[in-house]
Amino acid sequence: MRLTALFIILSLGAAAAPANATEPVGVRKISVVTQDYPRSLAVTVWYPSKGDGQVAERNSDRIFESTPAAANATIRDGRFPLVLLSHGSGSRVEGMGWIAAELAKAGYIVAGPNHPGTTSGDSTPAATPKIWERAQDISVLITALAADPRWQASIDQTRIGLLGFSLGDSTAMKLAGARPDLDAFVRYCNDEAPGMLDCTWFRGGRGYAGGEFVEVAPFDLRSINRTLFEQSNHDARISSVVAIDPGMGTVMKPESVKTIDIPVTLVNLGNEGEVPRAVLADQLAKDIPGSSYTRIDGADHYSFLQICKADAAAFLKSVGENDPICDETSRPRAEIHAELSRLIISAFGKTLQAGN
Repeated sequence: MRLTALFIILSLGAAAAPANATEPVGVRKISVVTQDYPRSLAVTVWYPSKGDGQVAERNSDRIFESTPAAANATIRDGRFPLVLLSHGSGSRVEGMGWIAAELAKAGYIVAGPNHPGTTSGDSTPAATPKIWERAQDISVLITALAADPRWQASIDQTRIGLLGFSLGDSTAMKLAGARPDLDAFVRYCNDEAPGMLDCTWFRGGRGYAGGEFVEVAPFDLRSINRTLFEQSNHDARISSVVAIDPGMGTVMKPESVKTIDIPVTLVNLGNEGEVPRAVLADQLAKDIPGSSYTRIDGADHYSFLQICKADAAAFLKSVGENDPICDETSRPRAEIHAELSRLIISAFGKTLQAGN
């Protein structure tokens, strides 16, 4: 499924004034720019800190509650597993800050890029299916962090995991060794489920550039570069994957999925029979050797987003946002987040052994 970019553009407020912090989680913004890679990556890193640094006094986000973290705090002594993040289409890695902070508290360094072309304010139908670029972003980031003197002494390069959400899980599946099938993807959107949000995006005639709506020509999925779309982007440095509502999971080549040889935890958000086909992962779990599958009752796809402010749902409707981004499900989002945190930290704890 695709996240509408309007709500995220509206949530980008001015930077808040800093104050002294005692938060155990540090956060730092970095950029990854290399001569050999054409995409510049804006990256956020969360990490266990010594409690110094600066934390914002106020939250200028119009929609979401903030996650406390101390900017530019000193990293705690030790070597920590690394968890990479890959956000959903039209979203931002900062939106995964709530789970990144929980992982940092549990003893992980957590890092993720804003994928160019599929992030808020910079998102087009033509860029969305280029999941090979997203996979390359993650591989380039691993290499950059391993070589960066600010991080190389703190990262245990033998313990690297990947947490994806929605389109971010197509990224994760490719890095784990799966390869998508272009013909299956075209059939899904053109013939089998043309009304699904992830498919109507390609025909909608609009995108986002520079934080503004732009008109674009409808995108023909048959024009996707087959070789690049179906190529392997396997990265053997990644030894564990947790995938939340995986996008494109139903169009992966079955023979490639069966070759995945690392622990994979698949999670769907929603009651039985209510999970959208676009992200349904029960069959994918059967096809990946040794994988596990969990479904979170009382949740929906948007439950993975940050906790909304009290008046956010009404505000979004007032500005023409129709997706139920902040609408309550049968369970409070904070309660769902707590369950997801336990599940994700447990999954990575078994496979990456944080704290050892």
